[in-house]
Amino acid sequence: MDEPTWRKASTSQADPQSSCVEVRFSAGRAAVRDSKNTAGGTLAFPPGAWLAFLAARR
Repeated sequence: MDEPTWRKASTSQADPQSSCVEVRFSAGRAAVRDSKNTAGGTLAFPPGAWLAFLAARR
């Protein structure tokens, strides 16, 4: 099975130097990392917390 891929916002794709995070979904969790420091670690959120975050950002 393929490893889930990291994705970042389409608005960040045009400027690779922009401040952005990347997200990937695996094993029922959303993992988030800094797109400029991909080796710097990740934060993992259960589905409910991730959905609450998205709802708050809208």
